[in-house]
Amino acid sequence: MMLGCAQKVERGQQYLDGKLDTTLENVDTIQTQSPQDFTTFARQAEQVEITSPSLKSKYANLYAQLNVWAQESGDPTQLAKYGVNIEQLAGADKKGNILFTGYFSPVIEMRHTPDHLFKYPVYAKPQCGSVCPTRAQIYDGALKDKGLVLGYASNMMDPFLMEVQGSGFVHYADNDELDYFAYAGKNNHPYVSIGRILIERGIIPKEKMSMKAIKEWALKNDTATVQELLEQNPSYVFFERQPGAEVVGAAGIPLLPMAAVAGDRSIFPMGTPILAEVPLLDVNGQWTGIHVLKLLIVLDTGGAVKGGHLDLYHGMGARSGIAAGHYRHFGRVWKLDLTAPPLQIPNN
Repeated sequence: MMLGCAQKVERGQQYLDGKLDTTLENVDTIQTQSPQDFTTFARQAEQVEITSPSLKSKYANLYAQLNVWAQESGDPTQLAKYGVNIEQLAGADKKGNILFTGYFSPVIEMRHTPDHLFKYPVYAKPQCGSVCPTRAQIYDGALKDKGLVLGYASNMMDPFLMEVQGSGFVHYADNDELDYFAYAGKNNHPYVSIGRILIERGIIPKEKMSMKAIKEWALKNDTATVQELLEQNPSYVFFERQPGAEVVGAAGIPLLPMAAVAGDRSIFPMGTPILAEVPLLDVNGQWTGIHVLKLLIVLDTGGAVKGGHLDLYHGMGARSGIAAGHYRHFGRVWKLDLTAPPLQIPNN
């Protein structure tokens, strides 16, 4: 191969399948040498069946069949023998390379009442029609004194990053309470990536961009500078306080780390199981050269998750956030469905 024609592989890209002509292309079998990890699938499937009768009726047979396959075989070339149909996701390059990013549930410190440090409000959704105030207008007090404050943070970046995640956990130190802040809607202004702004301004190089890099930049700058950057994104997410609740996705199902994934609903209806070669990263966020074959369930979605892009849920807290922030790597993905009534499910 000529040097100028070399394909990029530094973020886990693979070129094993040739050109895929459609978004989802039927394939007879899956050829992979990746090590397997199916340990979380059964528990995540159980959460779907416990929580959603409609999804249970739609997917219970498929989940059961995949569990039998994982226990008895685990060989992707044998899926057809278990009545499972396979469609490969083409990706943006039509060569099967699917972008994996990561998200997590942050835990941020807040107070019920403001003080000299905890003075940045986080809001519930107002009654403001189809379009609410912009982020800049909200920061300027557009929602002040309307009874919408859920609590006060000690900085502007933590609530913003919780907005990016779509939900998160909040610890109120004044009564040692841990609550879940669920997504309650947005102001319907367009989303603008502050990461892209920082790259365009030459502040953070593209190859070093991550959530961790953004937080480190914010810590080095004053509030006015951070606010000016955040206001470049007019979109604003509102939350609903759910005391003691679990982390749930758009489908209303509790999410398990490294078992649930956000995807494009036009391709993956909520509850869809997928088989995925997930890129394995080291502690520094570098691809190890290995993909791990996992069974995942699509239980969430997001405005930026379109086409050949999946967002893998990593769990709760700062450590999960660092791991999730490193992910911008490629793997392969296959959508799974039953071709016929299940034949392999045990009788007991």
